[in-house]
Amino acid sequence: MRWLLTPLAFSRQVRRSLLLSLAAIALITSSFVGVLQRPSVAQSSAYCQLSDSDVAQKEQLRQLALQGDRTAQDQYKTLMGQHAQQLQDCRSRTWPQEQALWVRLYPCDAQPGAMDLLMDEVVNKGYNRVYVEALYNGQILLPSASNTTAWPSVIRTPGYETTDLLAEAIAKGRERGLTVYAWVFTMNFGYTYGQRSDRQSVLAYNGRGQTSLTARSQAGLNSEGGNGEEVFIDPYNMTAKQDFYTAVDAIAQRRPDGILFDYIRYPRGSGADSVADEVQDLWIYGPASQQTLLQRASNQRGQDLIRRFLAQGYITNGDIDAVKSLHPQEAEPLWQGRTPSASIANTPSDRLRPMLQQELWYLSVAHAMQGVIDFLAVGTLASDRYNLPGGAVFFPDGNQTVGRSGYDSRLQPWDRFPASLEWHPMSYATCGNSTCIANQVLRVVSQAPAGTQVKPVLAGLWGSSISNRPSLELQMQAIRQAAPRVNSISHFAYSWQEPSRDRERKFCQLR
Repeated sequence: MRWLLTPLAFSRQVRRSLLLSLAAIALITSSFVGVLQRPSVAQSSAYCQLSDSDVAQKEQLRQLALQGDRTAQDQYKTLMGQHAQQLQDCRSRTWPQEQALWVRLYPCDAQPGAMDLLMDEVVNKGYNRVYVEALYNGQILLPSASNTTAWPSVIRTPGYETTDLLAEAIAKGRERGLTVYAWVFTMNFGYTYGQRSDRQSVLAYNGRGQTSLTARSQAGLNSEGGNGEEVFIDPYNMTAKQDFYTAVDAIAQRRPDGILFDYIRYPRGSGADSVADEVQDLWIYGPASQQTLLQRASNQRGQDLIRRFLAQGYITNGDIDAVKSLHPQEAEPLWQGRTPSASIANTPSDRLRPMLQQELWYLSVAHAMQGVIDFLAVGTLASDRYNLPGGAVFFPDGNQTVGRSGYDSRLQPWDRFPASLEWHPMSYATCGNSTCIANQVLRVVSQAPAGTQVKPVLAGLWGSSISNRPSLELQMQAIRQAAPRVNSISHFAYSWQEPSRDRERKFCQLR
């Protein structure tokens, strides 16, 4: 993630400071006259954003209400309802009908009035949905007093043990007419989890004995805005499944409007490591994953060859001859998906080896991908228990083949994700214009089963380009033209649009 303060964002900060100053002046004036201005009818832009005057008026009332002014409290609530109706009316006639913003909460959002301000800002920007991070970077958005999950709570400040930021965000958002989803990291359990001595066997390992954390320091992993907080787990590990189910279940108990699952994949390496083209590149060397792969064999010859392939990265003519001698009662090595023809039964080992080695490679890749799909099902099992909609967040190019037999190292088989889920493709391509972004969306739309809700995720800023990405307006216009059936867009992220405010919230000390 890039933390940038663009000229546009800077100008907005200056404007906001001015508006807050005006609000302070109004506060002083009201203390003399004892009369507050009646809320006016909100005006919105082409993208349903509220006018500066409406924003300033609402912020003035919020501050007065926070100080205990009962008249202001009533007027703030009235204006908040008017803005909610205004937003609903505007979005009903404005494409896209669903427009969402990704938001991370911090401990200081527990301060009085802080969540009100944050959710007001979401509405002010014309969004009618918000995706709130609930499990991320090795911590969870639950009260520490009732947190029974494997992750520490986001708020660990004494005196705030019962503070439930997620529940408050859901309530405050809905009060403003927002749909509030919880956003959770899935196979990335975070640094704190990876440091637990009782969870080392849960982590994903490659064929070089590395975890995603140690491989990062040795091989320079680069996971699109990732950092040293990323620690990926073995999706076949039962402890990982139990820990994740418990976390999602606790989040679902807060009754968000849905749950979005992110990091449904393996890490991505940089440079040559971004392509998996040999079995040691795959994150299938954890004890549980290896055991499950061996169990995919249908006979002893098959299991023996799988074991040798994993250990060496290849098989030899001698390996084939050895398994024949060890298991003479079996005609062919067999595993799931392998149905050899009778004509190859007596094929010499030197001719048989290339075919078997290629089949073992494809088996290993399929095994890795199936782990991703199965682990996603663990999360949706918990959300389904509460009848909550689910969504899968993924990279449109995360499932691509590279060359003759290589694969994108993330091994993200999103084309096999359930069509019952919302599909949220992170369309972050950069080419100086919107063409490559629209093409990513088209790739997903063309492969999605009929009826699948495709809801692209865009990165960028309103009104200006950033990091070789066009403005959000230009990106959305390109998508609307290329894929007119798409009617839901989300923007990553609040932190990009309001970097100064985000840093202020992040580094604030809760007292």
